[in-house]
Amino acid sequence: MPLDIRIRFGRAIRRVREAQKINQEEAAERCGLHRTYYSGVERGIRNVSLVNIEKIAKGLRKSLPELFGRI
Repeated sequence: MPLDIRIRFGRAIRRVREAQKINQEEAAERCGLHRTYYSGVERGIRNVSLVNIEKIAKGLRKSLPELFGRI
């Protein structure tokens, strides 16, 4: 059975963040999200809205297709 989409998305954005060599706090700030919320997204415990997915993509300087292509 494939992993939950929330976990796969979280792992995808973690890989992007780590490739950019920034910590979660910096990523959250770039995305305009609270650091604990962003951390929950990376851990796959948050059910992220489309609005926040777009914020994450912009904050990590990736397009939505680039982000979802990593899942």
